[in-house]
Amino acid sequence: MNTRPPVAFSNTEFQRRIALVRERMAHAGIDVLLVCDPSNINYLTGYDAASYYIPQMAILDLHGEEPLWVGRKMDVACARYTAFMQEQNLIGYPESYIGVHDKHAMEFVAELFRERGWAELRIGVEMDTAPLTPRALDRLRHLLPRARFVDAELLVNHVRLIKSDAEIVYMRQAARISQRAMQVAFDIIEPGVRECDAAARIMAALIGGTEEYAGHLTMQGAFSMPSGERTSAPHLAWTEAPFRSQQLTSIELGGCRYAYHAGLSRSFFLGSPPSELSYCADVTLAGMSGVLERMRAGTTCGEVADHWNEILKRAGLQKESRIGYSIGIGYPLASWIDRAASLQSGDATVMQPNMTFHIILGMWMDRWGFEVSETVRITDAMPEILADFPRALMVKPA
Repeated sequence: MNTRPPVAFSNTEFQRRIALVRERMAHAGIDVLLVCDPSNINYLTGYDAASYYIPQMAILDLHGEEPLWVGRKMDVACARYTAFMQEQNLIGYPESYIGVHDKHAMEFVAELFRERGWAELRIGVEMDTAPLTPRALDRLRHLLPRARFVDAELLVNHVRLIKSDAEIVYMRQAARISQRAMQVAFDIIEPGVRECDAAARIMAALIGGTEEYAGHLTMQGAFSMPSGERTSAPHLAWTEAPFRSQQLTSIELGGCRYAYHAGLSRSFFLGSPPSELSYCADVTLAGMSGVLERMRAGTTCGEVADHWNEILKRAGLQKESRIGYSIGIGYPLASWIDRAASLQSGDATVMQPNMTFHIILGMWMDRWGFEVSETVRITDAMPEILADFPRALMVKPA
């Protein structure tokens, strides 16, 4: 009797992904692809565990049926519960490679390449991913001197840009978790409540999910929630200070389902907002409407960003940073960004149906900031906005 637990997606879904990646490998002249980015490992295998702090990888050759998952031996059990492959393709290296300075797990990997007859082939590696350390790549090159190493950075990421219908299901679920967590934020932020206590309630909502499904480990581990002058910075967390009247708080969070995220940002003001904040919020919210009108299949990312910049210019405002990116699978070190499409001037990526973007319009000034964001799915017409939460400067009397 087969007692193997179900994984997040069907084998057919994984084989579809693998076929698309192999097409790109063949086009790039890559015989074997070594994947170290945790999000790309998840995409190709389903592996989903918090073990990305040590060497682990997926290995895909042009001709095998399934990829290999290679990691710490004790984490093979994690792969059994989350990866789709057969047991023989889940390979663990011994504990003797952990916590020592005179050995490296890439020595085990190099021997695996020799055993499989891959030691003299063209090997694709993700050159700009944090888990592939300089030492790891140096060891691999030293031990496989006849191999030719090819930069395969973003090869898998470009395949990830267009989501399947099955992936969209999880992103919609993640968005529902996001909106529930943001409602908790609105309900609990009051003068006198400590920021950390509010954060704990919001985090509980992200983990608790809905009555139908749980929230999973988020890319950030938590979320951003600065208050007061700290809202002038984009990625700060909470403190132990209490919320105060006439104070601004910005929150960027993201619900998560099976590593798929849906980002959502809003700003909250306790009391009567000053005119400069209200003006900035009005312009930004109008800009969001303008951006959403442009985000449809056939439009480039750069064209959307240029339209936003023109809206700001007419209003006498300016934003130097980009206004969004493709979003999906996320892990610490790798973030929730697909990294292959960016909403900024000059990005020629053409939007296609089932691409998903986090549009984040953060206006960070010298002493305060305003944030609003939406995660959307591209269609041939107006994009689908995944979360259902009021789009406004969220004002509460105080």
